[in-house]
Amino acid sequence: MQFIDNIPVWGNPDPGAVSQIKTCAETADKVALMADHHKGYAVPIGGVVAYKNAISPSGVGFDIACGNKAVRIDGVAAQRARSEIRNIMDKVWQQISFGIGRSNSETVEHSLFERGSHPGWQTDAAKPLKEMARNQLGTVGSGNHYVDIFTDELDRVWVGVHFGSRGLGHKTATWFLKAAGAKDGMDVAPCVLDANSDLGQQYLAAMDLAGKYAYAGRDWVCSKVARILGGQIVEEIHNHHNFAWRETHGGEDYWVVRKGATPAFPGQKGFVGGTMGETSVILEGIEN
Repeated sequence: MQFIDNIPVWGNPDPGAVSQIKTCAETADKVALMADHHKGYAVPIGGVVAYKNAISPSGVGFDIACGNKAVRIDGVAAQRARSEIRNIMDKVWQQISFGIGRSNSETVEHSLFERGSHPGWQTDAAKPLKEMARNQLGTVGSGNHYVDIFTDELDRVWVGVHFGSRGLGHKTATWFLKAAGAKDGMDVAPCVLDANSDLGQQYLAAMDLAGKYAYAGRDWVCSKVARILGGQIVEEIHNHHNFAWRETHGGEDYWVVRKGATPAFPGQKGFVGGTMGETSVILEGIEN
């Protein structure tokens, strides 16, 4: 780790990302840049930006609560995965929807859609999105989002997924950025809202809704793959990024925005999925 203009930077400094985090520091109380950083929209991927009384839709980004989940499958299903992997992956492709704007071919019931289930549905941004979100729940999307089946160093079988809040998150972020008059582009100042303003409170509620929606989607996909394998889930690791948490650091409270960066408090586990053909790992935070 090194300091660049008093900003802690891990990894090999990317000039574009460093320039972006410097711009973020002009309106934030604290900033940092994690090791796997690169340029993003207004806030760099791998950027951590903290505000005492503000929130940044730019920092959270478009794929609100994008995250990773890994589940370990019991022994019987694990044996089947090893002997029938080609057939199983064909079924995964057929029974789970991948791609932009896709709807789930199965109807997914979830308490999140019950009347009065979450105040986020009452925000101006999310009100018109409920039916679309219901139809998309359990779909994976495109880009670097995936479903994978792999083994660990003990030859146990895991299912890993990576995706977020789908159209609900993207359209929510777009609505708030427009409502706040945010500048478009990558090399612009981040959009920052007073967390106690009406727009800030609406954003926090809508962000939390999108977060719970993303978790529900990853839960469903992992359970679906376990059913395809004919097995039971015996262990699970679930975490996310592209979100803001209210945290206490040094005796002061902050809204800590992590874009493409995941919390790792002591004892907190996280799944980091590698790119295709590369190693995925489960990490656990330790005392710093």
